[in-house]
Amino acid sequence: MASIHKEIRLAARAEDVWDAVRDVGNIHKRVCPGFLTDCRMDGPDARIVTFGNGMVVKELIIDVDDKARRVAWSAVGGRTTHYNASMQIYAEGEGCRAVWIADLLPNELAGAIAGMIDQGLAAMKKNLERKAA
Repeated sequence: MASIHKEIRLAARAEDVWDAVRDVGNIHKRVCPGFLTDCRMDGPDARIVTFGNGMVVKELIIDVDDKARRVAWSAVGGRTTHYNASMQIYAEGEGCRAVWIADLLPNELAGAIAGMIDQGLAAMKKNLERKAA
């Protein structure tokens, strides 16, 4: 199973970043607009996300942990036969660090998924740092 681990530093308060990330139904507006073009809740524990490249994926929300500032989700359908991921926000000085970990199958998709994660983190950084400024 492929495992992808990506981190990014943000010049924004951890509390503000977490407030946006934990709002799982509005990540297309609050976290990474452009990378995601739409997100709508499908019941209380699932969301349908539309990526900037047109891909649509249903994601099951596994956990939103306010104490750990961690959200975990799993994608169903789409190109992967298995995909689960988490994002955790850590306070660091006046800013914070976002850690995105994804485990997926088939292994051959790891490069493409890692590239998408990089794009998502770049959009997140641009948007949340702009709001913090």
